[in-house]
Amino acid sequence: MKVWNGRLLVALAGVLALNGCASIGPPEAPSLELPKPPADLRAARKADKVTLSWTIPARTTERQSVKYLGKTRICRSFAGALKQCEAEVGNASPPQDFESARRSGKKLTADFVDTLSPGVEREHPHDFATYAVEVLNEAGRGAGLSNQVRVPLVPTFPPFAGFASRVTAQGIVISWSCAATPEAGESGVQYVFRIYRRPLESAGGWSKIGDVPATECIEGAQAQSSENPSEAKANQKAIGSFLDETFEWQKTYFYRATVLSRIEVAGKPAIEVEGDDTPEIKAFANDVFPPAVPTGLQAVFSGPGQQLFMDLVWGPVSDADLAGYNVYRHEVGGAPVKVNSELVKTPAYRDANVSAGKTYFYSVSAVDERGNESEMSTEASETAGP
Repeated sequence: MKVWNGRLLVALAGVLALNGCASIGPPEAPSLELPKPPADLRAARKADKVTLSWTIPARTTERQSVKYLGKTRICRSFAGALKQCEAEVGNASPPQDFESARRSGKKLTADFVDTLSPGVEREHPHDFATYAVEVLNEAGRGAGLSNQVRVPLVPTFPPFAGFASRVTAQGIVISWSCAATPEAGESGVQYVFRIYRRPLESAGGWSKIGDVPATECIEGAQAQSSENPSEAKANQKAIGSFLDETFEWQKTYFYRATVLSRIEVAGKPAIEVEGDDTPEIKAFANDVFPPAVPTGLQAVFSGPGQQLFMDLVWGPVSDADLAGYNVYRHEVGGAPVKVNSELVKTPAYRDANVSAGKTYFYSVSAVDERGNESEMSTEASETAGP
């Protein structure tokens, strides 16, 4: 019995010793709660506006969940890479739904718009602005800068005025009033008027359809008629234009345009920045334009001893939407009457309803797929036999 009691006392002493060691360990260091710097900062420039966007960090540098998010500093430099946020151009407050997003695991993004001054663009047309962001905790401390992005400082130009559209038989003519742009030689900047289009059915499907040099303008029509030559000249405006031939008839389109600034860099892709957009304009491609008038019409009688008929031939019309031709005939003093019941598909027709000894006058017209009919061709006449 004494041996058993001794062993029990030894075991209890060991347990107490172990418990004592566990309670004496060093205390854990408190979390610094520093948000992990973003690594996906992106930048896009339009005119003098630079839009920055990034993913709000959900983890700290210690791989813990961010609980106390502070503001985000927006940093910018015109002298190359940033070592620290010396020039803060603004800050972004934490989103109101950060706490609920943190609990649900949802990713949140933030953005900030920086406005460049015209003086900076003029003084540094070939240089870049470097941006970074620094996300702080609630105590105003951060773990450092995000990845850095560069934005070109090439000067941009306001959109041209008078942006308009006009539907013609050849296509939709886009026109605008030209404005004086700086000479490319002064800064190496070239200006291009870039035109975009989207169908009515597509809400965001803008497609580039043309680039026109900003200096490619002609003297337009007078703003108002005047008998005074000097006054008429003063009323003239330089007009730029572009013919859109890639549309479909009977559809509605929207157009917008911008003045693009471009700098050629030796051995590298050109630097391009768009200015602000013109107002959108709407054009309905309503085809009310007839095809071309047929030419070269000839009438030939069948000849003696044969069944009486007149053979007609003419030059084909090349319009892409041509549906066929109508043939008209009349006698001396009469009005032209259409002789075909259906559209003639080829540039030839045989008229077998003729009488010997009579003279007939023929003309033809072209008809497109929407029923637009051209004017009648020059007449050709022939007598059916002696």
